[in-house]
Amino acid sequence: MSSKLSHLLFLGGLLMLVMLAACAPAPTPAPTAAPPTAAPKATEAPKPAAPTTAAAPAGAAKRLLIGFTASQTGAQQVASQKQTEGLQLWLDDVKKAGGIKLKDGTLYMPEMKFYDDESKTDRVQALYTKLINEDKADFLLSPYSSGLAKAAAVVSEQNDKVMITAGAADDATMEQGFKKTFQLYTPASRYLTGAVDMFKKFVPDGKKIAIVYEKDSFSTSVAQALQPYAKSAGYEVVVYEGYDTGTTDFAPFINKITATNPDAIMGGGHFADGTTFAKQLFEKKVPVKFVSLLVAPPEPTFKDIGDAAVAIIGPSQWEPQVTYSTESAKAAGLPYYGLSAKAFTDAYVAKYKSQPSYHSAGGYAQGLILQKAIEDADSIDPAKVVAALDKMKLMTFYGVIQFSTEAKTHGKQAAHDMVYMQWQKNAAGALVTQIVWPLEAKSADAILRK
Repeated sequence: MSSKLSHLLFLGGLLMLVMLAACAPAPTPAPTAAPPTAAPKATEAPKPAAPTTAAAPAGAAKRLLIGFTASQTGAQQVASQKQTEGLQLWLDDVKKAGGIKLKDGTLYMPEMKFYDDESKTDRVQALYTKLINEDKADFLLSPYSSGLAKAAAVVSEQNDKVMITAGAADDATMEQGFKKTFQLYTPASRYLTGAVDMFKKFVPDGKKIAIVYEKDSFSTSVAQALQPYAKSAGYEVVVYEGYDTGTTDFAPFINKITATNPDAIMGGGHFADGTTFAKQLFEKKVPVKFVSLLVAPPEPTFKDIGDAAVAIIGPSQWEPQVTYSTESAKAAGLPYYGLSAKAFTDAYVAKYKSQPSYHSAGGYAQGLILQKAIEDADSIDPAKVVAALDKMKLMTFYGVIQFSTEAKTHGKQAAHDMVYMQWQKNAAGALVTQIVWPLEAKSADAILRK
């Protein structure tokens, strides 16, 4: 081969290599991390393990996301924490049971996602929007307090979501024609109406009631509902008068009460005024058999007023001593659902090392009622769950639950009664609290003031 031909072949091969290199794909660039966002951080409860039953092997349970906000900071922090603890205990029990089971064997395992609303209504609205649109929550529960629950309900209703509220007793919130919001708490308008029923039972010859109340919004609304209820029950309301917040001298009111010689005194307001009022009634030896006051009596430190606390009655949404049971449900002609009050209290104490409050019980009951509605509906379809809630009437450890189906008050609690506690002395002479009403929940018979 000539040198000229060899040189041409060499140049052709070199040209071919250059062309192949030009056609090779470019290297893939390294990924770039997305910039951080300022979105609020969600808190997720520990995810339950999948059930391992013969009917549903591990991994068979479907995820059911339950969303809400909690006041991890701010004014409602303490009560909100108790409510969340109760809800977490419910989740623990569902986990132990293997999930929420439908008739065809389908299992749903609830998971909880919640954000800190800082006890602020504007954050509640923003966060519930996020829970619905971004997190895709299947069902919603409310934050604690009427004001925050109202803000959440507006968002949930606008987005056609089912929500069960606890920690919210406001009547007005549940009188707006809501379609898918359901109230667990006894409404404020019934805080003391049960006291009238109890008075009729234990003082059958009573005829006159004096109503004296603090002139704040909550106490006034309670008194405004109490007065017509007492009259409708056949009682004469001989005193109906409010006092200013911060009142410490109740002599003018006690003088009016004494002059009309009533058989019962009802009303009050909050802790400081209620405690002072009860103490001065005792010091002035007002001869009234029956006294029921708002807020103050259920507080443990109410006993610091000594003998003045004896026989004073106060309303509460729930107390650990209640005796709602399968037996009391049967006597009332109702089905019973869920665990007993003792089982709830024991489990709560074991987990959190403290006694549950009614806020704790309300949190657990929120989850329990949602669970029952899903089981009754045999579906997680919102319309079917709403239909099941509309039909619901049963007793739980928390009491009787039924919701209004009237258009204006749809979802408002219609059956749950306040429980009424009373300070009494035990065999050793120490002051203790007892549940005295309703009768199916009582831990002791009521006593009258001497």
